[in-house]
Amino acid sequence: MSSPSRVFAARLAGLPVFDPIGDPVGRVRDVVSVLRGDGRRLRVVGLVVEVPGRRRVFVPLTRVTAMDAGQVITTGLVNLRRFEQRSTEVLLLAEVLERRVELLDGSGTATVEDLALERPGPRDMEVVRVFVRRDAPGGLGSRLRGRRGETLLVRADDVRGLLGPSAGAQGASLLVATFEDMKPADIADALHDLSGRRRLELAAELDDDRLADVLAELGEEDRVGVVTGLTRERAADVLEAMDADDAADVLGELPEEAKETLLQLMEPDEAADVRRLLAYDEETAGGLMTPEPVLLGPEATVAEALALVRRSDLSPALASSVYVCRAPLETPTGRLLGVVHVQAMLRAAPHEQLGSIVDADVDGMPPDAPLQAVARRLATYNLVSVPVTDQAGRLLGAVTVDDVLDHILPEDWREQDDPETATTGTIPALVPSRRSGRGSSPVP
Repeated sequence: MSSPSRVFAARLAGLPVFDPIGDPVGRVRDVVSVLRGDGRRLRVVGLVVEVPGRRRVFVPLTRVTAMDAGQVITTGLVNLRRFEQRSTEVLLLAEVLERRVELLDGSGTATVEDLALERPGPRDMEVVRVFVRRDAPGGLGSRLRGRRGETLLVRADDVRGLLGPSAGAQGASLLVATFEDMKPADIADALHDLSGRRRLELAAELDDDRLADVLAELGEEDRVGVVTGLTRERAADVLEAMDADDAADVLGELPEEAKETLLQLMEPDEAADVRRLLAYDEETAGGLMTPEPVLLGPEATVAEALALVRRSDLSPALASSVYVCRAPLETPTGRLLGVVHVQAMLRAAPHEQLGSIVDADVDGMPPDAPLQAVARRLATYNLVSVPVTDQAGRLLGAVTVDDVLDHILPEDWREQDDPETATTGTIPALVPSRRSGRGSSPVP
């Protein structure tokens, strides 16, 4: 492997990975290591690389031909089976960076900020040195102290608490920084691969809005674990930041006592919307709907409507349609008059009123309509959302196609490999062995 004699692990995060002819393979997301036989050194065995299709795969060190601060080059032969961490493996970026350690020279504690990877042999690499920031004296908290102290590059043998049962507390600000440009679904994928403890440490570093978006993308077991691991006050704040239908999904998975406690801590208006959704079976239009679609009166102009759907907090499905109703313009509204789609607004003059271009040939679905009926309505009329109305024709909410897909797909769909990307791409797919390409052979 051609690379500098020393490579720092944190600098590998996000680096592009290429095959021998320069075609992109993916990006580095972590470094996989195992303990040497003496239990004191970490030996690097490969990289976690995110390839197209949001799948994280294992690239063994034997497949890496060059590694430096700017790029990683592989042989081009990579197993595309999803990475699953083994019990004996340690992820350097997710599980070691920002860990509190004790300096064996008796000078106190420090926080790990990077790990120096060195090659004792031509085909080997291990963690030899640790870049730490000494904790400054005082009671300002580990994060503040860790940013004020002296920096040191020490041998891995000269610190205690790097690994194992004696490992110290760990922050997550550096790991969060690597997620800055990632979509919530990709962050959720990364969280799923972490241990429960590390998942909570990462959740503590995310702000409420970001964590709310990530929770909406997590599987049931993972998001219940995160919500129950937060303080009740923080959990309530995050639920308030979620769309009401997503918050209802999360609360519906909690025990009754915990659910009621969190609802009591939420703002009354936010809690009222969620309670209304919880009253419906989750497999019905009422349980699937969002109570906050885009609403305007018939006298509103096209210009006003276009300004409203430009809001960055709206999902594409919700922003595609404006529901035109009589006052009041909060659900449950006055009588639903119809829908104006974005395409119709783009064809109309800015000063035109919505009442003059509304599509009145839209039937609302009752809140007790089953999931399959909602899916058929969306498919039959090529819609991205359908209105949910009561017997008086008042709008209660809207069901979007993404909410329907979440309930139609298998419960573990987030964890399944994408069959399309498993057999295509810039790197040859290999027949999956146990997991990581060790002992794999090319597809004939």
